[in-house]
Amino acid sequence: MKRIAKYLFSLLFCVGLMNHTLAEEFKVSSLDGNTVLTVQIDEQISWSVKKYNRTILPKATIDMTVNGRQLADAPKLKSNKEVEVDESFDVIVPLKNRQVTNVYKELQLAFKGGFGLHFRVYNEGVAYRFNTSMRGDVEINSELLDIAFPDGSNSFFPKEVSTYSHYERNYLKIDVDSIPVGDFCSLPVLFNQDNEQFRILFSEANLYDYPNMFLESVGQNHLKSKFPKAVKTTVPQPGARVDRNVIITEEHDYIAKTKGKRTYPWRMFIITNNDKTLLEQDMVMQLSDPLKLTDTDWIKPGKVAWDWWNDNNIYGVDFESGLNTATYKYFIDFASEYGVEYVILDEGWTKSTTEILDFNPDMDVKEIIRYGNEKGVGIILWCLWKPLDENMQEILDTYASWGAKGIKVDFMQRADQYMVNSYEQIAKECAKRQLLVDYHGSYKPNGLRKAYPNVISYEGVKGNENHKWSDEITPVHNTTLPFIRMAVGPMDYTPGAMINMQEENFNISFSRPMSMGTRCHQLAMYVVFESGLQMMCDNPSNYYKEEECTRFISKMPSTWDKSIALEASIGQFVTMARQKGKNWYIGGMTNWDERSMELDLSFLPEGTYEIELFKDGVNANKYAQDYKVEVIKVTQNDRLNVHLAKGGGFAAILRPVQ
Repeated sequence: MKRIAKYLFSLLFCVGLMNHTLAEEFKVSSLDGNTVLTVQIDEQISWSVKKYNRTILPKATIDMTVNGRQLADAPKLKSNKEVEVDESFDVIVPLKNRQVTNVYKELQLAFKGGFGLHFRVYNEGVAYRFNTSMRGDVEINSELLDIAFPDGSNSFFPKEVSTYSHYERNYLKIDVDSIPVGDFCSLPVLFNQDNEQFRILFSEANLYDYPNMFLESVGQNHLKSKFPKAVKTTVPQPGARVDRNVIITEEHDYIAKTKGKRTYPWRMFIITNNDKTLLEQDMVMQLSDPLKLTDTDWIKPGKVAWDWWNDNNIYGVDFESGLNTATYKYFIDFASEYGVEYVILDEGWTKSTTEILDFNPDMDVKEIIRYGNEKGVGIILWCLWKPLDENMQEILDTYASWGAKGIKVDFMQRADQYMVNSYEQIAKECAKRQLLVDYHGSYKPNGLRKAYPNVISYEGVKGNENHKWSDEITPVHNTTLPFIRMAVGPMDYTPGAMINMQEENFNISFSRPMSMGTRCHQLAMYVVFESGLQMMCDNPSNYYKEEECTRFISKMPSTWDKSIALEASIGQFVTMARQKGKNWYIGGMTNWDERSMELDLSFLPEGTYEIELFKDGVNANKYAQDYKVEVIKVTQNDRLNVHLAKGGGFAAILRPVQ
């Protein structure tokens, strides 16, 4: 009996040793050699990352369950291949750079069982995605990402209470090991390590026919992937919001039903010890599918005079303001005078929120669109997603026949497979009719705009409109957004408030809203924040009253040839320089800390430039609307000294002197 036990022990030992020796490891380095990804294949598949010889992500375990089968359970590798790519592509609506370089190394792994993995390593970070080569349709039961973080890691955590959400979150600073088990967040999410010397921004790209990923705490420094199930049935939510909210009454037992032969979304990690990298990288665009439209000449980004934030509260006119034709002609006259490309007709223009093929009796929308065309101003129409989804072809045909230039579709509030497919369907159908699309009540950008550049902007951000009902949109929040939410794509924050207050003077007012921080804090947003439709949220009467600032805003582009981060520290300050043609633009913002900045102008081409500079006035710490304008001449050898008040900012246009 002892001999048998000894034999069995030896046999098990040998099997274990054999399994251990069968474990395979692959290392891939970035082109600059600073980032090293290690992939480990044994009884499961895991990977880790080092940056500058420091372990940043010690272990991430990944898997996918398809048709009830766990793909990476004792995986058997068939082949491996490493490729190196050095390419570039043009961007149709360039919110950061007109041309994007795409340089990386890629490890391609194929496994028995009809699946594979691709890992990419960039200088800025790493990404991976699954692929399957199975017949027919498959059901994706789950996809696993289990990330272990080192002790001492913390996060800017955009906590959600449900995957049914507008994804407009505050970024809660919290230690990873203190996140309660079961709490989860939407993406993007930022992690900090090594006394905040390293940042890891996690999000996803190239998301098609598949739900969004969330991350959930499972305790002990671990976060795991979480997905909304595929929705089977819904019913309208009773009450005041029956037109836009639904109750999910039944879900499938899978997260996606999809083609068995396909690639899946990229999971991307931007890893850096320099906050500027978060502002300058463009990994979502690098990882997403190329252009799918044949004609894009009609896609025109621009600024938008917006009605809803200011509650149509114009004054100094001889008619009663509100949801009527006269008010919107006033908006159009204003837009035409200042070269603003669009006016939006937000909630209230339709006969009702569900009857969106007709307009309310006080507004002649066809006449408003005709008048706008006469004045060189396009009209964008707001609509709810629910009625649009139920009758998309007729609604879009109608809006296009009226001459509208785009739609602002609102209250999607979901991130399941059906909703993701709806985003693409809306983009595709709008492109057929030469309509722009601005998604509100939406999840974050996932790369759709590269394939369909008529997708001009996304909300999915706690922006200026929240001033109407909360005191959470602080300069700290505003100097956090560029490093997290804006790092993955356009952000319809809706800047341009002309009533500005320091914290102690701020009041919540739905119909006469104001912003926290200084006037120049708002002006800076037109350079710092990226959006193909850049809103001017205040009412035309206030803009007419603030002629100098309004003229300045009207000169700001909404697309850029080149972008450079000059000064950056998340939640503290941010300064961007952007080029458009021969001109350069600089915008800077600070949190509640007053500070002085000395900006190196060596990025400028040779020659002399005239700067038109709007900066905080000497009394801006008390009266936030105080500002000063300076016009000076500089060269690339100079430094620009600017003092920012608390909650302050500055903005500048630099023109070459002939």
